[in-house]
Amino acid sequence: MTRYLHTMIRVTDPDATIRFFELIGVKETRRFSSEQGRFTLIYLAAPGQEEAEVELTYNWPAEDGSAEVYGGGRNFGHLAFQVADIYETCQRLQDAGVTINRPPRDGHMAFVLTPDGISIELLQDGRLDPAEPWASMPNVGNW
Repeated sequence: MTRYLHTMIRVTDPDATIRFFELIGVKETRRFSSEQGRFTLIYLAAPGQEEAEVELTYNWPAEDGSAEVYGGGRNFGHLAFQVADIYETCQRLQDAGVTINRPPRDGHMAFVLTPDGISIELLQDGRLDPAEPWASMPNVGNW
């Protein structure tokens, strides 16, 4: 079974973005920061609709202080769906001619693009052991 999880947008000012969403009744539900990855993920949802989140991704400024600038729709990240078997789902997509841009090497996450170039994140419900041919496949293009 496929389940919608979240939509991700990149932000340059998390506090201002959270204040904006609070004005329309959407609240922060959780957050995660990665020192190693230099990013913070902030999840928001309308009360009672926590199963359909907006993920704010804040990429920390570079060590030289320069911040990322997003143009041409780059601030929109992806739609995310949870799937019962990521390997079967990716195989079905690949058999239909879809490029697997980020293969599920870890048994957990993959990225593909819609025909219009919208990034779709596929997340395994639980975890599967890494398996071939996926474990050895390189990333392709951008997502």
